[in-house]
Amino acid sequence: MRYDGLDGFLDRGRGALAKGPVALIFAEDAIEVASTLRHHQASGFRQIVLFAPDYVEIPSTLEQEIHRVRLDPRHGGVPHVVSAVIDAAPGTWLYYGYNAEYLFHPFRETRSVGEMLTFHAEERRDAMLTYVVDLYAGDLGEHPSGVATGDAWLDRAGYYAQARPDPDTGHPLDRQLDFFGGLKWRFEEHVPNDRRRIDRIALFRAKPGLRLRADHTFNDPEYNTYACPWHHNLTAVICSFRTAKALRANPDSRYAVHGFRWHGSVPFEWTSEQLMKLGLMEPGQWF
Repeated sequence: MRYDGLDGFLDRGRGALAKGPVALIFAEDAIEVASTLRHHQASGFRQIVLFAPDYVEIPSTLEQEIHRVRLDPRHGGVPHVVSAVIDAAPGTWLYYGYNAEYLFHPFRETRSVGEMLTFHAEERRDAMLTYVVDLYAGDLGEHPSGVATGDAWLDRAGYYAQARPDPDTGHPLDRQLDFFGGLKWRFEEHVPNDRRRIDRIALFRAKPGLRLRADHTFNDPEYNTYACPWHHNLTAVICSFRTAKALRANPDSRYAVHGFRWHGSVPFEWTSEQLMKLGLMEPGQWF
């Protein structure tokens, strides 16, 4: 079903938000939109909402299975849209991501995202840390956009974390860290300092007053934590071509970057098992 803008969706499509998990997908361009939607359908999301401009085309059969909202994420406003959906869906588990991004959770091949979130909620958690792991084409000559689902690579090493300081006191915040790595680390001279982090609280349960901020954190500090105080919790991974696309689209970096592969690159197998073996995803107490 189509909706004319955010207000139209919240007015006529609010019923789609009644029971989660719900995936909010923002299409910044026309690259791999259909594969992104199908991936999240296969993950077990009850509803998928696509925010996209009119020029983005997807198969008609697929469009009939989702909710499509006319909106161009390139004009900014993603935090505003997510926050507005939060107000309309108290208690519902939500996910937000972009086209050419693919959410992976532990044991995805045999367990749905809904099963995982049920367990996560039983551990008294209302949000889940996700790491945005960069994917990139192995051959930029053949795939100049940097995107190639059939020739996708990722970094197996080079990830690190730093304490996140309290902006008022400068002291480290409780159970909050800033994570770095991937293409944003290796090509940091082409990435603004405030966009180098790879952590995102992409899975969370909506509640009144909750607000998403521009830096992918929330106004509730507990939502920004990587684990509860007493043990490790589940984490998930967003395998994303978004940085590769940006580095290839920006004129300054496009002519400075001739390839993304390095000695730390490995082919992406499109499995949760590979991500867990690489230490990029934490199953916590969920076995």
